[in-house]
Amino acid sequence: MSSDSRSSAESLSRLMDSSVRLPGGFRIGLDGIVGLIPGVGDAATGLVSLWLLREAHREGLPKSALIRMGGNILIDTTLGAIPLVGDAFDFFWKSNTRNLRIIEKHRSKLDQSIPPRQP
Repeated sequence: MSSDSRSSAESLSRLMDSSVRLPGGFRIGLDGIVGLIPGVGDAATGLVSLWLLREAHREGLPKSALIRMGGNILIDTTLGAIPLVGDAFDFFWKSNTRNLRIIEKHRSKLDQSIPPRQP
């Protein structure tokens, strides 16, 4: 993943899951806010979350990681669509942050497997 894609993935995750700071330090993002719109909110944020999955696929993450990421998006979109309970769930699940951690774990493994350059 290029450095532009990396920063875009991090920015998207932050925007969707933790861009708004509430009193007491709790953070929410557009996922929870837009999810309050009945019928389309959770579907719209689910589609945005798929971009991160696409970037992970482009980066070459293993199928197991992509499945976990897709599951996080599916859980967020499905449970978030339940009136009232789903709205509260959206503020806590933070699927984009979870998926960014999966990507970062993969990057970390790659960094450890690349031998250092010889001078």
